[in-house]
Amino acid sequence: MVISEDILLAYGATEEKYNPNDPVFYEGNMPKYFFQIKEGVVELTNYHEDGKEFTQNILTSGESIGESFLFDNRLYPTNAIAKTPCTLWKLPKSDFFMLLQQNPEVSLNMFHCLAERLYNKYIMLFNISSTDPVFKIRTLMESLKDSPHESRYSFQIPLTRKQLANLTGLRIETVIRAIKKMHHNNIVKIKNRKIYY
Repeated sequence: MVISEDILLAYGATEEKYNPNDPVFYEGNMPKYFFQIKEGVVELTNYHEDGKEFTQNILTSGESIGESFLFDNRLYPTNAIAKTPCTLWKLPKSDFFMLLQQNPEVSLNMFHCLAERLYNKYIMLFNISSTDPVFKIRTLMESLKDSPHESRYSFQIPLTRKQLANLTGLRIETVIRAIKKMHHNNIVKIKNRKIYY
């Protein structure tokens, strides 16, 4: 959890409920709130001119949404869409900044979170430049796995094949073929349609 619920409540955060496919915010809107997921899954997405979806990130319980955008007076460069029933903490921007100023340990935790996300963006940016689908998918799986030292096939990939495609910029058919190739080459195991890395 980025910020404890007690601290959020002390600074005036409110709970908001979202149904699947409800927008939390849209690309082109001005950031006005800090959001943190209490329960559920939210995707950050963009759409190409042809309507193809590109997923920037998939966020779950305890994670914050779009907090880096609050530090600049620019419009959201992405959409945030609830993918499951969600409950979010919502805190106005001015109260969020007051919280950070009055709680240095929370600020430090926020910087750590931002640094981790920036690190993952660098990894994924390099990943996108590759033309090898297996390399793209494997790099994404490495970033999802908490520890590279976990035993082989111990980590269940928490994403659908469509989500893997959206996160890597690949077509879903390409992802399906690449996953089968990875299974054949003992990079992953498939059990009951679940992928283990």
